[in-house]
Amino acid sequence: MCKGLAALPATCLKSAKDIKHRIGFLLQKPDPPPEQRAVKEKTPAVKGIDPVDVEKWKSSFSNVINDKAGQATFTAFLKSEFSQENIEFWLACEEYKKTSADKMPDKAKQIFDQYVDMDSPSEVNLDSATREETRRNLSAPDVTCFDEAQSKIVTLMEKDSYRRFLKSKLFLELCQSPVSGTCCGLDKGAKRNLTHSSHFLPLCA
Repeated sequence: MCKGLAALPATCLKSAKDIKHRIGFLLQKPDPPPEQRAVKEKTPAVKGIDPVDVEKWKSSFSNVINDKAGQATFTAFLKSEFSQENIEFWLACEEYKKTSADKMPDKAKQIFDQYVDMDSPSEVNLDSATREETRRNLSAPDVTCFDEAQSKIVTLMEKDSYRRFLKSKLFLELCQSPVSGTCCGLDKGAKRNLTHSSHFLPLCA
C-alpha cells in the first residue's frame, strides 16, 4: 500500500490525474479566492430584455445560447457559479467557425491552449478521448475542428447549469414583467419572496 505521494510510481500518478479529468464534472469546485469573488459583484446588469424572449428561453437551452440577450444572461449566471469557461468556450468555437482558412491554425491553437488542453487557464470538462481527438484535429484544422468538444460542453451546460439557471433567483427576477405584474406565471405572493439585491440580475424592459 502506498504511504504517500512520494511513494507512488509515475504511472500511478498519471492514471490518477487522468481519472480526475474524466470525472471532473462530478467534482465540486473549491471556494474561490477573494479576488474571484469580486467578479460576481462587478458583473453588469443586462437590461431591456423582452419578456417574450424570456418565455422562449424556458422552452429550450438552444433558445438561450442562440440569443444575444440569452447568452449575456446565462453568462451572468455562470459567473455567479464560477463556471463561465463553458459558455466562453462555446462562444470561442462559434467565432472560430467564422475565421478565414489561413488564420484557422493559429486560432485553433489559441482556443485549444486556453480551454481544451489539460491544466489550461480556462479548462472545460472533457473526457480524455475527446481531448485527444481535438488535439489531433489541430494538425489540419477546419470548421469542424472543435465540433465534438463543443457538443460535449453544450450537453453538459444543458443538463446541468441550464436546469439550475431556470430555478435561480436571477432568472425569476428576470421574468418579472412591469406590465403584467407577474413573474413567469408566479402569483404575487411568490413574487414578493424574490430578492432584488443582486448587482448582476438581468432586468426586463
